Amino acid sequence: MAERKILAGHAVRRLRRREGLTQAAMAEMLTISPSYLNLVEKNQRPVSAALLVKLAETFDFDPRALAAGEPGGGAAAIRRRLADPMFADLEIDRNEVEEWLAGAPGGAEAFARAFDRTGVTAGPDGAAAAADPIAELRREIERWRGHFADLDASAETLADELRLGAGDLYGAIAERLRVKHQLTIRILPVDVMPDLLRRTDLHARQLQLSETLDPASRTFAAAYQLAQIEARDAIEALVKGAGFADRAAERLYRRYLTSYFAAAVMMPYARFLRACEATGYDLELLQRRFGAGFEQVAHRLTTLQRVGARGLPFFMVRIDRAGQASKRFSGASGSPLTESDARCPLWRVHHAFDRPGDIAVQLVELEDGARWLTLSRTVTPQGRRYGMVPVEFAVGLGLAADLADGLAAARGVDFKGEATPIGLSCRACGRICPQRSAPPAGRALLINERERGVSAFTFGGIERRRAWLS
Repeated sequence: MAERKILAGHAVRRLRRREGLTQAAMAEMLTISPSYLNLVEKNQRPVSAALLVKLAETFDFDPRALAAGEPGGGAAAIRRRLADPMFADLEIDRNEVEEWLAGAPGGAEAFARAFDRTGVTAGPDGAAAAADPIAELRREIERWRGHFADLDASAETLADELRLGAGDLYGAIAERLRVKHQLTIRILPVDVMPDLLRRTDLHARQLQLSETLDPASRTFAAAYQLAQIEARDAIEALVKGAGFADRAAERLYRRYLTSYFAAAVMMPYARFLRACEATGYDLELLQRRFGAGFEQVAHRLTTLQRVGARGLPFFMVRIDRAGQASKRFSGASGSPLTESDARCPLWRVHHAFDRPGDIAVQLVELEDGARWLTLSRTVTPQGRRYGMVPVEFAVGLGLAADLADGLAAARGVDFKGEATPIGLSCRACGRICPQRSAPPAGRALLINERERGVSAFTFGGIERRRAWLS
């Protein structure tokens, strides 16, 4: 996949001002023309790979600052904020957002900070919803585009060491915990741990796991324990750098990073990416090859953004039968489908519950014309037993359609044919649709007692378009 163009004039300009240089002086140090540097700073030219290397060599510049330093997190993050129903009547398209970032990066950053700091966004019913630790956690993960390079590199090194010791990853981790950290793994009956899946008993020097865990989950739990010990310093540095004001958000972030490291040990970056490319990102093959669960593989696909070795930019969302999202990762996809608190019922992620275990493939099209190929499947949490309340989630995985034709799951999909028109939610969608359960935010309702349309709600200010397939 071709590398995306990086427009990061704001970061280059900030670096130049920090060093106290004029454009002419900095251009001379970088062996480029002042006019070219001026165009870069104005976001009229992308930062080339050669210029990126030169910046790193000359100014000890961290390339990750180009992504992390974008005003408001970049165009995709600004668009996600503007997807809030309170802005539905403004119809701001992606070109306007990019022009705003290029022409007034400070204003875009000010908007993003104000939006985030107020902690108030409109929910699906239009009511205000207070900010919460999970929202803070998501913002920090998205700031890194879901990829933590240092953790991935350390996990890959550790995975290689474990692989040399034994072909069985779970056994190798158990042996390392026992020999290096004096911790043994003990599998306990469910009546001993009725409400727990994992527990670390430091007094007994044991990692205690429930017998209800399947092999993939046992390996993950063991890798998680190893991450808590051997990746502690790297994780704490990231947690400290996030600067959370809320302690709950800080703890959630620490847990997320520990899980990230554990998954990276199970699915080491280079080997996993090679397997993805060789199999056409075949989810079931990847599960078997790396001894992982469907949800673990799906989440891992959203993190493959190593500089110089990027995977396809997937997004992932996990919902329950009521449509409530418990996990949302947009990674580098920039997809707005992860942002809304409600989802379109025409998206087959909801239909996955009708066929448990089967992968539903769907080509969808949003109002702005963007097309996405989505894959949806149910997953069942660990620890479920007979007699308990049945728990089930659906995982939706998606990729921009123009990148998806090489996927194993895309065989037989006509990317030039008709796609299912969907919205982000009824409150954020302006289409006329018989499935609509609420009018769009910011639209004037039109009431005509002499007419009844296919939709229960008729409203003005939009071009009427059908949102269903004939």
